Amino acid sequence: MRTTMKRGVGRGATANGNGKAVLPPETVTSVTRYRQPPPPPRTGLGLFGRILLVTFLAVTSLALAVVGGAYLYAHETVHDLQARSSDVVAAQKELHVAKANAPAIALVIGYDHRAGIESANPSLSDTLMLIRADPITKTISLLSFPRDLDVPIYCSASGPAVGTDRINSAYSRCKSKGTLFTVEKLTGLPVNYLITVNFHGFKEVVDKLGGVWMDVDRRYYNKNTGSYLNNYANINLQPGYQKLTGQQALDFVRFRHTDSDLTRTARQQSFVRAFREQVKANFSATSVPSLVHAIAGNIEIAEGGHPVSLGQVASYALFAYGLPTGHLFQDRIENVLCGLGCSASSTDIANAVQTFSNPDVQSSKAANAAALGTKLKEKAPPPSSVTVTVLNGSGVAGVAANTSYLLGQRGYKLLVPPNNLDPNTTPQNYFHTVIYYDPAQPRSKQAATALQNLMQPADVVKLPRKPSLLALDPGSMLLVALGTAFSGTISTAPAHVIPKHVPAIVRYDAGQATPLLQPLAKRVKFKLMVPTVLERSSYPDTLPGDKPVHYYFIEGRHQAVRLVFRTGSTQFWGIQETDWKDAPALTDKSFRHNIGGREADLYYNGSKLHMVVIHVGSASYWVVNSLLDDLSNETMLAIAKGLKPLTSGK
Repeated sequence: MRTTMKRGVGRGATANGNGKAVLPPETVTSVTRYRQPPPPPRTGLGLFGRILLVTFLAVTSLALAVVGGAYLYAHETVHDLQARSSDVVAAQKELHVAKANAPAIALVIGYDHRAGIESANPSLSDTLMLIRADPITKTISLLSFPRDLDVPIYCSASGPAVGTDRINSAYSRCKSKGTLFTVEKLTGLPVNYLITVNFHGFKEVVDKLGGVWMDVDRRYYNKNTGSYLNNYANINLQPGYQKLTGQQALDFVRFRHTDSDLTRTARQQSFVRAFREQVKANFSATSVPSLVHAIAGNIEIAEGGHPVSLGQVASYALFAYGLPTGHLFQDRIENVLCGLGCSASSTDIANAVQTFSNPDVQSSKAANAAALGTKLKEKAPPPSSVTVTVLNGSGVAGVAANTSYLLGQRGYKLLVPPNNLDPNTTPQNYFHTVIYYDPAQPRSKQAATALQNLMQPADVVKLPRKPSLLALDPGSMLLVALGTAFSGTISTAPAHVIPKHVPAIVRYDAGQATPLLQPLAKRVKFKLMVPTVLERSSYPDTLPGDKPVHYYFIEGRHQAVRLVFRTGSTQFWGIQETDWKDAPALTDKSFRHNIGGREADLYYNGSKLHMVVIHVGSASYWVVNSLLDDLSNETMLAIAKGLKPLTSGK
């Protein structure tokens, strides 16, 4: 038994007027926590829920592009996806109805029902993840919960907690409703959709896609002989960029013997990114039926208010398929402490919920500018310096006055049309909201773009010299004509955290990698590069059973070398060198910059720089961050800048 200090975060939170949860003041109270022995290794795979969802969204959007039979097939498939089990049907009654043209939240529950002698044990939810789709900012956010996170467990919306336990035990205690109530109480967020998944068929789904390209951060090996030291799942993967089969993918994402729950979650999120790109880039309409069939047999979707429809699934599928680069956000709770279980402070949980609810599409741009020591261009002026006049082009009575009030609450300065003109008498009707900017006023276009993010769907247009429109303009920086598609609400602006430039945490040490690369110099046709700058605490991964350097062929065609460096006990970063210059992982770069006289492509995960790729001659050289992106952006750039050609005899 252990007593810990906990603060509650959940449905007791109220709204502050901006759509953000405000935690009620309360005292710190002691909670008696009864520990249970660690559960035996899972036989299922929590990532499958995410993969099934991402895959289904992608393949459905492709299926809907095919006429006739494929459309009818999609209709039948959606029917198969609707809530059908008594568990999910009961939980559906507790979901909130999603509003049109507004963000919606889905809870994904991946449950592990064990086979064989463990089949009598209660099922546990092996994956718990919230997905937020925002049509206003054109973003999708993912928030994963460590399955061993200790939280109050709720089995009803109004009753007290039944105890404090691992969050995945909510499913075994109270099935899907219990998980739904527990997550809603923990986050204070209303859930509109429930997606439940079992783990049958994971390998089949991956293999039907022809495998998936994945960057494996280190050597993974275990042969289960039944002894105490290796009594966990078999795995045999070399480090480096490669295509994983269904079995290899299963081995990779389920591995947890020497990792924390956070590292396992990060590995799964890394796989989700790679899997989504694989589905999007290498899919054909002819393979839709068999793959969708494999997915549909393992998933149920419940929607608040009514059964999920083909139109609803199609709209989200097309939304996910057309997501702009950099608009998929993967969030996690920071500073989680894990022992027999895991715990997190109410502040860290609230911060994760806030970030999840307000994705910042400018975060990578701001972080990149800070890392490079440059200033952001086209910065929008603060609302307090922006004058706005709101016109009603929708025909809905009172919408202009209400929107003016909401914008005033956000700090904008509101002006009314001159000469007592009626803001409801626009020269035309509008479907999309149009935000006109006055080009004569500095930074007006940037201000219009910032406001556009709060009022989607909206278009930014230079103010035309149209007398009927100019007559309604009192000289505002922005003239907003509301359209019929406007939802009547203003999105919450993301909390822009301007990062500061920090020194790279590095040491200059070419001697570590040079002896590893020299034996390969004559075997590789391209010029090898030596990392002369290393993260300060790093060293080649030379521990017994590990592999600091791996020379191999990708698909039998492309030569490749992978260097693996260890930081601490469970985090690894690497250098990938290959003559494959257009690998799938190199699509969708975030930025391109000149670093040390060489062109470099930068790949960000939100505000974290995950990969730097330099192209020299016939080869490309990748600096790949750890699974948790532990290396700072500045450190990543310094390592890339320090790549030097391997010279003989040194």
